[in-house]
Amino acid sequence: MIKAIYPGTFDPLTNGHLDLLTRTEKIFDLVILAITNNPQKKTLFNINERVTMATQATKHLTKVSISSVDGLIVNFAKEKKINILIRGLRTIADFELEIQLARINRHLNPEIESIFMLTNERYSYLSSSIIKELATHGCNLNNFLPKYIATAVIEKIKTTKYTSKNKHNKIIYPKTNHD
Repeated sequence: MIKAIYPGTFDPLTNGHLDLLTRTEKIFDLVILAITNNPQKKTLFNINERVTMATQATKHLTKVSISSVDGLIVNFAKEKKINILIRGLRTIADFELEIQLARINRHLNPEIESIFMLTNERYSYLSSSIIKELATHGCNLNNFLPKYIATAVIEKIKTTKYTSKNKHNKIIYPKTNHD
């Protein structure tokens, strides 16, 4: 049985993530969507919410299981006896970061192999950060996320003090009904 791990924060899980996961499922006997708890990232959803949304979004995928991971992905992979990590690439910048991560992962566990898959062109511009920024402006997210995740993102933005920063490091506050 050939197994792989597709790790990430998935905050939130996008249609781009789902597309890559669907394609990955055709290659491997089992794919674990490993939802990481990265204290360096400010997440909109807690890890339990992200696991719940991912579980619902992937229920049609028969070779996918969902796990939460607290700690290094190489340790999780070793525990699960899996040595393949799947990583999606959208841009050259992604590639540069992913090479760095692949090398450190291999340094920590020489058995780890990183497999890079190109993102579908339809989703090459899509990221969880962009989704959150769009949500702060009240944009319709239904083309980017499963509908229930889009609804959850909008509701979470409305009910929290979530802020994001654009590429110019300017803080973007969510629009309210009073704006």
